[in-house]
Amino acid sequence: MARFDGGRISSDGGALLLRENDRRLHLLARLAGCFLDGRDPERVEHSIQEMLSQRIYGLALGYEDVNDHEQLRTDPLFGVLAGSKLEQPLAGKSTLNRLELGTGTR
Repeated sequence: MARFDGGRISSDGGALLLRENDRRLHLLARLAGCFLDGRDPERVEHSIQEMLSQRIYGLALGYEDVNDHEQLRTDPLFGVLAGSKLEQPLAGKSTLNRLELGTGTR
């Protein structure tokens, strides 16, 4: 008998190896430190490091298009990779696009 009621699952489990390497090398944390965050702190929902992690892990797993993150933002594995709380969705495609294009601050 086959059942497909496994709940929220992910097919990108190999990314946990990437995360463990990053934890040892602290690459994403150091990269996030290179960004100036000109956003209003009271309105920030996703940290720079969380968004960078989400985007870079997405690229490493073959999700080149920012539009892919509209579905990936609720993927439980991507939540773990980005360091987010599992009950909260990650950044959406528009937020990631603003990160890539810049905030407009000088």
